Formats: sequence, C-alpha cells, structure tokens
Amino acid sequence: AGPPPASSRAVPWGTGLFAWLGGRSQGRSAVVDPARDTFSAMTGLYGSIQPVNSVFFGTRTHGAVFNLEYSPDGSVLTVACEQTEVLLFDPISSKHIKTLSEAHEDCVNNIRFLDNRLFATCSDDTTVALWDLRKLNAKVCTLHGHTSWVKNIEYDTNTRLLVTSGFDGNVIIWDTNRCTEDGCPHKKFFHTRFLMRMRLMPDCSKMLISTSSGYLLILHDLDLNKSLEVGSYPVLRARRTASNSDVTSSSSSSGPQAAGSPFQQNDSGLMSEKNMPQSSQQEGGSPRNSLEVLTPEVPGERDRGNCITSLQLHPKGWATLLRCSSNTDDQEWTCVYQFQEGDPMRPSSPRCSLRLTHCIEEANVGRGYIKELCFSPDGRLISSPYGFGIRLLAFDAHCSELIDCLPKEACSLKEIRSLYSHNDVVLTTKFSPTHCQIASGCLSGRVSLYQPKF
Repeated sequence: AGPPPASSRAVPWGTGLFAWLGGRSQGRSAVVDPARDTFSAMTGLYGSIQPVNSVFFGTRTHGAVFNLEYSPDGSVLTVACEQTEVLLFDPISSKHIKTLSEAHEDCVNNIRFLDNRLFATCSDDTTVALWDLRKLNAKVCTLHGHTSWVKNIEYDTNTRLLVTSGFDGNVIIWDTNRCTEDGCPHKKFFHTRFLMRMRLMPDCSKMLISTSSGYLLILHDLDLNKSLEVGSYPVLRARRTASNSDVTSSSSSSGPQAAGSPFQQNDSGLMSEKNMPQSSQQEGGSPRNSLEVLTPEVPGERDRGNCITSLQLHPKGWATLLRCSSNTDDQEWTCVYQFQEGDPMRPSSPRCSLRLTHCIEEANVGRGYIKELCFSPDGRLISSPYGFGIRLLAFDAHCSELIDCLPKEACSLKEIRSLYSHNDVVLTTKFSPTHCQIASGCLSGRVSLYQPKF
C-alpha cells in the first residue's frame, strides 16, 4: 500500500514518499501510533487539572522534598527527603504506606525504580542503596564507590546496569546481575569536573552530563560495558570545548592528566584537528562512546555564563530539557533543545547535536536550590516548579508533539496552567506514568497531588 494522500494529514516537515517513510520511522504515522489523534482528550484532562490533596505522613522530621518517583505501574509514589528519610504512599488513595526513617545517614537526593518492586536511592552520605517493596524493613544492599554526594541514578533495563553520578565528578556503573548482600561489582565509567546531573537516553544510545560551569557533555553511541581510559574516547568537534582540566576519563580522577589530552584547544576555542583521535576525523558513523562537549545557547545576557542545574530527557528521545541559572543567580530559564542527529558532512565543520527550540524565564524564587522539572509520559507537557507552585508548559497552545511544531527560531513555551498549593518553594515535580496525576514537593516537606476536576 502506498502512502496516504497529502490531504489526509498535515506534514509540516515535507511531503512525498520519503517524508511519509520518515514519519513512520519516528512513530508518527497514524498506522504506527493511532493514539496521536486522541491528544485533544489528554489536553482537556490536563487543562482541567487542579490540586486535590496534600499528603502528610505523621512526621515532621523529614525536611525538604528533593525528589519524587512513581513506580512504573503507578501504584507507589516515593519521596526523597532532606533528613535521611524515604516516604512511600499510594498516590490514588493518598494512604501512607511506609516511612524509611533511616534510609541513609544524610540527605536522600534521588530515587529510581528498576522494576515494579526494586528501587534504588542515593544520598549525600556517598552511598547508593537498593530496596525491595516486598521487604522494606531492611535494604537489599548498600553500594559503596563514590567519595562525595551522590546526586542521581539511571538504569539500563536491557543490561540491568545501574548508573550513578555524584559531586565527586564520577559516573559509576553497578552490575545488578551479580548483586549480593555485600553490594554489586562496579567500575568508574567517566569523570568530569563540576558534574551536576547525568541522564541516559530512553534507548541508552547516549549519555548526557550537565555541569555547573555551563557545559553539556554527550557520549554518543554509548557502550556501558566498555571501560574508558585516558584518551580512549574520540572527541567530536563542538562549538565550544572545555579546558584541558575540565573533562578527563575515569582513570585520571586520582592523578594528573595524561599528556596529549584530546581536549587541547587552539586560539579560536575549537579543538585542534591535529590533536583529535583519527577515528573522530573520519566521515561516517560515530565511534562508540565518542564525546561531544558544547555550551548550550541560553537566553538573556550570554556573556554572563550559566549553570545547568536540572537535566531531563524527552520520553521519545527527541529533545533534552534544561533548567539553567545565570552565574549571578538572578535569572532562571527552562530550555528545550532538539537533538540533531548525524555527523558533520566535512570533518572541519563544527558539530553541534542540540538546537534551542523553546524556552521560558522562570520565577527565580528559592535561589540556590535545584528545581527538578519533568516531561509528561507522552512528552507533550512539561511540569516546572514555579515559585510556590508549578506551571504546565507546552510547545504550542494545542499541546502538540514537539516534532509537529518545531520553530525555525527559538520561541517561548506556552503556559497551559499554573497550580499553587504550597506555602514554600517547590523543588520537584513528577507526572504519574499511568494516571492523569502530577505530584510536587516543596522546601517545607509538603507533597501535593493534582488531578482533573470536572
């Protein structure tokens, strides 16, 4: 059967057979994804969402809420707290399930579910802990390997590898296939100065790392099983690159940087071609774990620099979502960057995988605290902490998919709804993966839920 007639649907990215095939390959055809035609129903649901409940756990000792995470089936909502606790409750009934009062010895920063029963937590006490919902009286095991605060956790469901990052600059991989009561085998995979957040693409084809110095690092064609040594990862040309001491491989974290680092620069700020590994100068596909270093474009006074505090990825892998603050800490921005795939046509041309498509200025309330934002499960909406509440943002007024409304130049995100139910600065927010529900947590420890009301 041939492609549908051009009049049957809008094709903003082009017409003809190749455009139709391109749409199918990205899951955008009505044949591939019939749910695309029902987005108006979801838009109506999220447009009518309101605060419905606040969750109190009978304890006033847990402090600020730093992270929220639903189980994959949406049956449990976990809360990472400032004062060593992890809280669990049923998000539908708001019933308190369990308080892990001494989950860690310091702030709990992030929670990640491995499946519907196993989850991992990380803390400023430098450890990662594994838990089983069926037996919450004790940890499955405690993982030791970081030397400073551990800030976020990722998980590759295909290889069952847990990936963590911390303020020691290390990205560490843990093999949960060989987990025992004493822990899991682990290795240092990567190291960089000023590391803030690390994320894996949904298909684990890339790793993104944000830094407090405004750089964004992208490891392309990711291979988590490959040990990285000094100079072993090819560096792709970027618009701007870090200084020699900013980025090193994992094995250089305990000693001086090796001579002949691939991060040497010429006067123009671009990497000197004679210092690049030969494999990164070849045309064609990128080698495994090739590194791209770039400075994302951020609105405002660009000569002031910025700090990338929050990093999220579109659920379909189309874009990355950043929360940035200026070095003077007087402005905050939420920015969306589309991934531009493919290698440069000529080795001498600069590579840049990201293009700024949408942005919006934030309230800049609660300076110094990191605000964690998120995409909705379908990727059409963004929930962003905004002062004492949250804002629901979309790429256009119709809550269209990003790929259907890509602008030629960066434009503003559209505010769909603002929701206020806290008496303190909101630090984190999360969409349920299975229900039309949003949760938010604030500096004073309150968790609020939002659902449609008709």
